[in-house]
Amino acid sequence: MTKNSTIGLNKKARFDYYLQERFEAGIVLEGWEVKSLRAGRLQLRDTYVLLKNREAWLLGAVIAPLDTASSHIHPEAQRTRKLLLHRSELNKLIGAVERKGQALIPTAMYWKQGRVKLELAIGKGKKDYDKRDVEKDRDWQREKERLFKH
Repeated sequence: MTKNSTIGLNKKARFDYYLQERFEAGIVLEGWEVKSLRAGRLQLRDTYVLLKNREAWLLGAVIAPLDTASSHIHPEAQRTRKLLLHRSELNKLIGAVERKGQALIPTAMYWKQGRVKLELAIGKGKKDYDKRDVEKDRDWQREKERLFKH
């Protein structure tokens, strides 16, 4: 994934979850959504993936319509979108989600060979004290780097 192919990132995902295995999924979009994504009008902050009837669905992603959208189209910015995965990947995801505390978290959306792809990861939620520990470790690593520099 090159830097210019990235459409949007879910920066809060790494803060709120321990991310484990990552998957790449295609996504079913309408024409106006693709145009909006080319303009970078995407928000992945509070999104999640739901597995229902052996299919994966993206919920909560906001793709803001362009102002130049046609008058006969009534775009819905936060609609549920279907994800395209291989059956073996879906089975692996279903097994992971059925375990306690596992969730499917979208981490990034990007272009790959002219198509929109969604990167999702299996994540386990962090508690507040876990987040504080991670922040302390990060600060300590930064301080160590400063000390060794001098």
